Amino acid sequence: MASPRVSVIIASTRPHRIGHQVAQWVLDAVPADLHVTVHDLREIGLPFLDEPGQPADGHYAHEHTRQWSAKMLATDALVLVMPEYNRGYNAALKNAIDYLYAEWEGLPVGCVGYGWHGASYAKSALRQTLERVKMTVVDGPGLAFGKTLTQEGVVSAGHEDDQALAAMFEELRAKARTKVPTVAHD
Repeated sequence: MASPRVSVIIASTRPHRIGHQVAQWVLDAVPADLHVTVHDLREIGLPFLDEPGQPADGHYAHEHTRQWSAKMLATDALVLVMPEYNRGYNAALKNAIDYLYAEWEGLPVGCVGYGWHGASYAKSALRQTLERVKMTVVDGPGLAFGKTLTQEGVVSAGHEDDQALAAMFEELRAKARTKVPTVAHD
């Protein structure tokens, strides 16, 4: 059996962000038998949802949507490295989710949040969206400013966070998608 393909998405698009540093902490913990690809929403640069049809139809008019779809169809599990802004998750992440539909069904996803309360509010709000698009949500760690993370992005996570990250990867491996959904891609 092939190694599960895991995509790590850096959700923050801010000019002065620490998401890539948190993502590096995540990447350093990836088990050797997982194949990992990193997708940075800032580099992908999806415009605000501009598809004329419904994402559930899978008929995409724009090349950027077809490329985004192909990236998500090429993954068996997903890790979202996401900030908490004003007790919610960021708009770029919501936009990236809203572009697709069938691509998400059955895809296991772990959320590694960071913010003042370990992104607990954002992770809770995001869970509702992820479950609505039929993703399988796996618990992931939350890094808190002043405790396990500096505002400059230095991660000083302890044993508990490292264990939570390892457990998330084990659950993602166990639940990895084995069948790729069919999408029209006109």
